[in-house]
Amino acid sequence: MKKIYILILLSFFFMKGNESFSQLANQNTYLLKNLNQHYTATLYSAIWGYKAPDGREYAILGCPAGTAFIDITDSANIHEVDFQTGLNSAWREMKVYSHYAYIVSEATNSALQIVDLQYLPDSVHLVKTWNYAGYTKTHSISQAGHYLYLNGGNSAANGGITVLDVIDPENPVKLGQWTTMYVHDCRVVNDTIYAANINDGKVSIINASNKSSLSSVVSFTNLPGAGPHNTALSENGKRLFVTDEIGTAPYRLKVWNIENRSSPVYVTNWQPTGITTSIIHNIETYGNYAIIAHYSAGIRIVNISNPDSPQEVAWYDTYPSNNAESYNGCWGVYMFPSGKIIASDRQTGLYVIKTNIVLTGTENEAGAQSIIPENYTLGQNYPNPFNPTTNIKFSVPERSFVNLSIYNSSGQKISELINESRNKGNYEITFDAGKYGLSSGAYFYTLTGNNFKETRKMFLIK
Repeated sequence: MKKIYILILLSFFFMKGNESFSQLANQNTYLLKNLNQHYTATLYSAIWGYKAPDGREYAILGCPAGTAFIDITDSANIHEVDFQTGLNSAWREMKVYSHYAYIVSEATNSALQIVDLQYLPDSVHLVKTWNYAGYTKTHSISQAGHYLYLNGGNSAANGGITVLDVIDPENPVKLGQWTTMYVHDCRVVNDTIYAANINDGKVSIINASNKSSLSSVVSFTNLPGAGPHNTALSENGKRLFVTDEIGTAPYRLKVWNIENRSSPVYVTNWQPTGITTSIIHNIETYGNYAIIAHYSAGIRIVNISNPDSPQEVAWYDTYPSNNAESYNGCWGVYMFPSGKIIASDRQTGLYVIKTNIVLTGTENEAGAQSIIPENYTLGQNYPNPFNPTTNIKFSVPERSFVNLSIYNSSGQKISELINESRNKGNYEITFDAGKYGLSSGAYFYTLTGNNFKETRKMFLIK
């Protein structure tokens, strides 16, 4: 009799069907908090994060009637601090530049909400809802530096991409567009756009070095029956990860060799441990790890130190009832430098989890693609203008002695932020003008390295 029970149990455990296949217990993760305060017949959508200058961490959750801002800093006191209303929508997405959140949705006339986060942890402030002629809605939004990329909706013809410059964060400037195909979402790294053309089964690589004139490099089919939704890069920038949300099942993560960007080569694919039915949605990469939103299979954590052979190491199922082929469950994911992972589940809202695994290679700012630099670079400070603090990013392609200094308009040195040997890598440092009693005006910062020197201007407004 005992053998019969075991056989029945094993048959159930490995059942192939539309509802479940290998529904395993959570592995190497634990829950800090689940918040479900805004559920309606219309479901939750995207998630993103914001780390404030004071170090506090906030989840930004897309809800049916607006956007929730949730303080997750204290694991024992995770709580919503404010809610920004918006037009009712099943698709709401956001990105952050400086201390501003930019929120879009597919509700007609939703346009682009600009929300000031500098008043947290007390509240957020809606600056304005911004648009331009013919633009009323967007499917998704991407961000790189002080540029935003509006994808889908009617921001551009055919639902393509429109680039906005937000170096003045409250007053976007519309730049170039790419209108060859509909773009569901895109990733932008080092002036290159990796666009998911979900309706065409393709991925497009686009040259964005001139933000006013985008040009196609290549468009390729993400294998027959694909419906690409989202993309991400490996740490060295040589592999492109593509998620398939629609098309012919199974819905897999595809890995492409893009060392020659004009001729991508398919490498391999990945699915969650023991699951063939769940649909993949969003992927974010942090150093050697990918965090994946896999709808009914929940949050999946994958070691991509060898991107040609992804290895799943942890997961947390936000939708434990089944692993069905449906759009229920985990929509989006984001990881903070603290290691806290946030996720949005369509039915049950915000999840804040941590993993028992030490996620090495996650030093970069969460949400940013970590690419080993090939050249010295000096980024534009952000926010700019600023008061009193601003952040400066720079890259070092080899171990070398570097100096980063601040000067006033007369050329007098105010501060020497860095004057030491640094390993190759991407860095970010904060300049606090409040320490020096500086007045409003233009200032300059200069990075020098091995046969490299570059200077940029910034503005202090008090």
